[in-house]
Amino acid sequence: MKIMAVCGSGLGSSFMMELNIKKALAKLNIEAEVNHTDLASVMPEDADLFVMAKDIAASSSVPPEKIVVVKNIVSVAEFEEKLTAYFNR
Repeated sequence: MKIMAVCGSGLGSSFMMELNIKKALAKLNIEAEVNHTDLASVMPEDADLFVMAKDIAASSSVPPEKIVVVKNIVSVAEFEEKLTAYFNR
């Protein structure tokens, strides 16, 4: 599985999200390749799942079923919650 953290510029915010996704996946015992990028570079075939903040999710070209939206990009607990919900659906 490939997971892509996405932010507006593809720099600090998405990298922080990538690290928090990796922490959450480790706690959930799920293995995945995790990377980060900016919204303008996102292609739906780049990953199986895209994680992005609420403010940019609506602007994405990615199908909604491949997106996990987070409100607080620094909350590992929220990443755990949202990823658990995604993998249990």
